[in-house]
Amino acid sequence: MELKWLNDFVALAENGSFSKAAETRNVTQPAFSRRIRALENWLGVPLVDRNQYPTTLTQVGVEFVEEARRLISEIYKNRDQLRLHNEQRESLLFFAQHTLAVSFFPSWIQNVEPLIGNNLVRLQAGNLHDVLEAFIAGAGDFLLCFSSPVTFVQLERDDVDCLQVGTDRLVLVSAIDEMGHPLHPLQSACPLKLLTYPDDTFLGQLIKRECLPRIQPGLGFRPVFESALAEGLKGLVQKGHGVAWLPASLVQHELESGQLCVLQAPAKTVELKILLYRLRTPRTAEAERFWRYILELYNPGYS
Repeated sequence: MELKWLNDFVALAENGSFSKAAETRNVTQPAFSRRIRALENWLGVPLVDRNQYPTTLTQVGVEFVEEARRLISEIYKNRDQLRLHNEQRESLLFFAQHTLAVSFFPSWIQNVEPLIGNNLVRLQAGNLHDVLEAFIAGAGDFLLCFSSPVTFVQLERDDVDCLQVGTDRLVLVSAIDEMGHPLHPLQSACPLKLLTYPDDTFLGQLIKRECLPRIQPGLGFRPVFESALAEGLKGLVQKGHGVAWLPASLVQHELESGQLCVLQAPAKTVELKILLYRLRTPRTAEAERFWRYILELYNPGYS
């Protein structure tokens, strides 16, 4: 059983519908429904009466709500107790989306290294939902993620601080042929081979909403490969397997060296902000001190 299944079930009980609960959990409704079903399969009992509308819990489901809350509380309590026994030296724990962990974090952390002191820096990368969930649960100090027209409901809280620490662009790229031309040019003769992200990922949702609808009539895309990892799509683009929307920072070297090129208009480019979040109640004094330093670095004169 996974802890997020319990959190999902509590969210469903509190919101009264799959759609609202999925939104608060920052996950698509189909994925949310699958996880509720997975919890039911693991328990061996139905928790939701799917013959009723609106969403209604079974009697077992109603009785299980408080037990789920208790289990969640106990798990976090045990986690905190174990951490107290395992503290060897102070650390700064960052959560980051996979792409930012590769394209942005290494150079950024090098630039702010004087602010780190003797602290151990720990980085945990994952998909947006998982790192967001871990951050909100208080499992670390900071969350590094992209901002976009998507609103992160969980982060719109009075006890969460946010600071912009960088920018990026999502660009459509192709490998280059021997003549220096795009291997996969934008033309209406045949659909472009598209290397893309699953629909239930952050970048997949962003491209589906912001990029694909703005493609001019007659210019088609044919998805040929799907991966949640931008680094994997980058490798396939370099091998000439198709085109992909990738963060510009991830392909900066390849663009500068002429291995890849950006396909310009009518291809859509999406501007992205890179944000650093922290919970206002820090885990350690070192995390609070680092945040103050970062504020001064990006907002000179801050007091």
